Amino acid sequence: MKELFERHQGGENALLVQLKIASENRGDTEEFKELVTSAGVSIVDFISGSRIKPDSKYFVGKGKAEEIAQAVANTEADVIIFDHNLSPAQERNLEQLVKCRVIDRTGLILDIFSQRARSFEGKLQVELAQLRHLSTRLVRGWTHLERQKGGIGLRGPGETQLETDRRLIGERIKHINRRLEKVQKQRQQGRRSRERAAMPTVSLVGYTNAGKSTLFNTLTGAGVYAQDQLFATLDATLRRVEIADAGPIILADTVGFIRQLPHDLVAAFRSTLEETQKSHLLLHVIDASHEDRQERIEHVNEVLTEIDAQDIDQIEIYNKIDLLGGVSPHVDYDESGQVRRIWLSSANGEGVDLLLGALKAYFGKDFVHCWVYLEPHEAKLRAQLYALDVVASEIIRENGGFSLEVSMQKHVLEQYVKDSGKIELISSQGISVKAG
Repeated sequence: MKELFERHQGGENALLVQLKIASENRGDTEEFKELVTSAGVSIVDFISGSRIKPDSKYFVGKGKAEEIAQAVANTEADVIIFDHNLSPAQERNLEQLVKCRVIDRTGLILDIFSQRARSFEGKLQVELAQLRHLSTRLVRGWTHLERQKGGIGLRGPGETQLETDRRLIGERIKHINRRLEKVQKQRQQGRRSRERAAMPTVSLVGYTNAGKSTLFNTLTGAGVYAQDQLFATLDATLRRVEIADAGPIILADTVGFIRQLPHDLVAAFRSTLEETQKSHLLLHVIDASHEDRQERIEHVNEVLTEIDAQDIDQIEIYNKIDLLGGVSPHVDYDESGQVRRIWLSSANGEGVDLLLGALKAYFGKDFVHCWVYLEPHEAKLRAQLYALDVVASEIIRENGGFSLEVSMQKHVLEQYVKDSGKIELISSQGISVKAG
């Protein structure tokens, strides 16, 4: 959408601004710098400060704004990046004062997402978030946006350039929403197919760069892109994983969360985040080596609440214990004996067996190994059980009927086989029963 509005032609040198605001949580300086470098920008200066509350005109106050303007002149910075969300008016006022492009934390994160999106859906979602964010910021210091259109082929309607830009952006947003609705319907169809196949979904959630994709690759061998950088994964990836004595599950690798995750981005990625909303279990991956891990846990839970996923069962995965001294893989249980935390290292595989054991215990409670006896006219039901990939062996009886040895979730089996007299257990929850 660059043709819709005019902005300073910035380069790759950035001056960073971070304030400590009394009403806000302390900003993470290292995370802020890592975000900037993740966007491919070089840091030429860093300005910090503190305020009781943001200034309504410049956010930083007049004196600090003039200090920033002087720093821009000294360093020849091309862009100023704030570790805060600015109002459109604050951005405009700062740009007019410092004669340099200004972007806020939301704009920075959106820029990173635009670079990392790979799938068709991911690119649409990022563009939608960018347009929603930029639609409030069309009025900058650029006077061409407020002039009446004129000249050959442009006279007549009396529509200002700004009104045209807003209208075109609105039309583009509607177009993207229509395309995303089609993609969302395809997702829903795939989800219904998994539900019919009785495969529960387990989603990996967590703060960005906590090691979700590395753990995903360790469990599935999928080879998903995993790097020690923020937002390495944007597009949800699904893989089937076989859990011994518990059947198959669908494991979903999802986008990482972050402090002050832009609301436009959460809204745009809602269809992708539905994989998290519809999950049977969440594996909350945590960087155990990070000094602010508890604060990051809280940020993730805030986003889970925002997408209505706060009531889904959750197991905390304390990852990267190889970076901690003297911590070996282990499991923490709550008062009722349920798994609460698992300490492991997805990088070297230590403790992953504990996670697989926890998944077995969680999904194996309803798992049965049994014989199913079907009459000759029930060939359709036989085909359905084969389609579920749960049949271990089969015997053709003398009357033309079928004896199928199956392993699956009991409640799903009962959905297909209404007459319980057709089922004879071999084992359930590890308890041996007389074979049929």
